[in-house]
Amino acid sequence: MAKTCTLVLLGALVVLSLLVSPIACSSKLAKATGHHKPAAVRGQKNQTSTNPSLSAAYGGGWLPAGATYYGNPNGAGSDGGACGYQTAVGHRPFSSMIAAGSSPLFMAGMGCGACYDVKCTSNSACSGKPVTVVITDLSPGNLYPGEPCHFDMSGTALGAMAKPGMANKLRAGGVIRMQYKRVPCKYPGVNIAFRVDQGSNPFYFKTLIEFVGDDGDLKAVDLKEAGSRAWTPMAQDWGALWRLNNGRRLRAPFCLKLTSESGRVLVVNNVIPVNWKAGATYRSLVNYL
Repeated sequence: MAKTCTLVLLGALVVLSLLVSPIACSSKLAKATGHHKPAAVRGQKNQTSTNPSLSAAYGGGWLPAGATYYGNPNGAGSDGGACGYQTAVGHRPFSSMIAAGSSPLFMAGMGCGACYDVKCTSNSACSGKPVTVVITDLSPGNLYPGEPCHFDMSGTALGAMAKPGMANKLRAGGVIRMQYKRVPCKYPGVNIAFRVDQGSNPFYFKTLIEFVGDDGDLKAVDLKEAGSRAWTPMAQDWGALWRLNNGRRLRAPFCLKLTSESGRVLVVNNVIPVNWKAGATYRSLVNYL
């Protein structure tokens, strides 16, 4: 009888060990997975964030990237562009100092208008002195090997990183290893402009927002109609264009409330007049300082 009890007890222990062991193992795995976190991004060189514009916060260190150029060697890159700025890229205040950013910089259009200081020392033609570029387009293709992000610049912007008289040599250098960091956009004497899309009508309003100072990019836009106290959120359409389509006639004039990436709010009162026209540009009297 004692022998039988001993066998039963041993059998029970074996079953219990089989039940407990998988649970303990999966618990350890879950704990290890739960503690896996992306690398810190502020000032990191080997960052894993999908939003380098935040990792390169103002005052942060230089981060690595690659650079090429597109378009005319002394031009503005493209008159089109995935941000919607069109020919404005070749004129003040952009002045052809623009870049098409790879997806982590472009951020599906939410990175449009952000400003970066860029410099290079990897080529003998590099001056090592920083110049400022604005994201106005999406860089086609994938990253080159070893790049966390890529700037496909206008020929003018890439050449501006060169020593005097060596812009052509730098542009002929292929993929340039460079450094970048986020900086505030500064447009002295230029206020925010609203270019109404050609497809807009009394029931559907869409506008390009350009020349935004400070952060340069926006994370939210709200519209207030005439006679209303309520702000209605607009949706990002594509690039730097925002739209409102709530299924009824909209009452102008419109006030617009802009919220920058860092959360700064700017209200532009009655910037879109009663008799607004599709295709027209309306310049405000304000900008972020």
